[in-house]
Amino acid sequence: MDHTDKVDQDAVLRARTMLLGTGRPGVRQQVEAYRVLSAVSPLTYLPKLTQALLSHGYASEVRDRPEVRLARHAEAAATARRIDSGEPQRTELLVRALSAYRYELYAAGRRAEGFVICEEMAEAGRWGFAHGQVPSPLYGHWQLATVLAEDGNHQGAAELCGQLVQAARSEGSAQVDFWTMVAWAAELDAAGCHDTALTAFANIVDVSRAEVDEGNSALAILTWQLVRQAGMLDAAGRRVEAGRARQDALARLSELDRTGERKSWSNILSWWTTLYALSGRPTEPVALPGAPTPAFGFPLHDWSPDIKREYFDSLPILEEQVAGLRETARTDPREHLPALVALHRRLTIRSALHRENRSYRILKPLRPIFDENVTLARRLADMAATEQSREALGQALTDRSMFLLAAHQYGEAYDDYREVVDLLG
Repeated sequence: MDHTDKVDQDAVLRARTMLLGTGRPGVRQQVEAYRVLSAVSPLTYLPKLTQALLSHGYASEVRDRPEVRLARHAEAAATARRIDSGEPQRTELLVRALSAYRYELYAAGRRAEGFVICEEMAEAGRWGFAHGQVPSPLYGHWQLATVLAEDGNHQGAAELCGQLVQAARSEGSAQVDFWTMVAWAAELDAAGCHDTALTAFANIVDVSRAEVDEGNSALAILTWQLVRQAGMLDAAGRRVEAGRARQDALARLSELDRTGERKSWSNILSWWTTLYALSGRPTEPVALPGAPTPAFGFPLHDWSPDIKREYFDSLPILEEQVAGLRETARTDPREHLPALVALHRRLTIRSALHRENRSYRILKPLRPIFDENVTLARRLADMAATEQSREALGQALTDRSMFLLAAHQYGEAYDDYREVVDLLG
């Protein structure tokens, strides 16, 4: 439709001249030009304006101006909603714009508004699939699953992750990606569907084992998965199966100690930290209305920005609490050492995720905290020879072994985990 009678023709001419000039205009100039031209030719210029607004919202000059980023991405979302339904890229652009807007809303602590946008992203994906614009009816649903988990609606998150798994399989993929499967297993477990969660995670391990044999995945990734599987089996009281998973993990560590990885891999820390953080979920606060928590089992990258900020902002508080308990445990270890071991593990997990969020170089900065974790757990086991203290030492050694594996210290990782197998079977 032509709307030239409703706009300033001089402005239209200036906009077109700017875009046709010899030099490529900056993003700000593109936004100004597309705003004018989208009023004249919305079919052509609304998609271009949406993309320019998204780029404008990520510009370096607004990195420290959240209110400006929010406004730009809000305008991008509003613009994307106006794109003609016949535009082939409409759904992809709309979901991208909504996701950027959602991110800024959550960063501003406006979770209720952000949740509405997550629902709109999911609806856009369903509409796009019905109109042949995207390949799956679950397009745009991932962030909704994440925030459902953060808000403590684990049943809803599990159902949605399960739908994502089924959609991937119905598209002809025999192997659903690791992140979707782990999130599904994590939410099933959190919702109390422990046997189903174990079955889902067993599928992850089976797929990874096949990928390793085919040269398509790292031995380290399979080892981290086997260790997580052993922990889940232990929690379910299936000790014999847990022992077999530990023996399998030990065999993988033995190979790594002898010959290293079968091929070189890029940074794979996220596989370790995602499973490591998930192992600590039982000791973290439970999500309550108005008090969301991290979506353990989802990649750190996908946590809502307000959740991620609060999680890492608590590091100094945890450090102070550990320091206070450390002093009282020196004078009265029987009373305070068990609590210190548990709290120190929470600090260790959080420190590992913080480092993964910043750099892949982890050995030097993280080694001391993992070493102290083992030292404290060993003190507890020496002081009180109980089932709980033995399991705490096994957990601390497991944590350090998997950290050393992530840091490519294969021999030490094997030695620690061999002691775990001796302790726990």
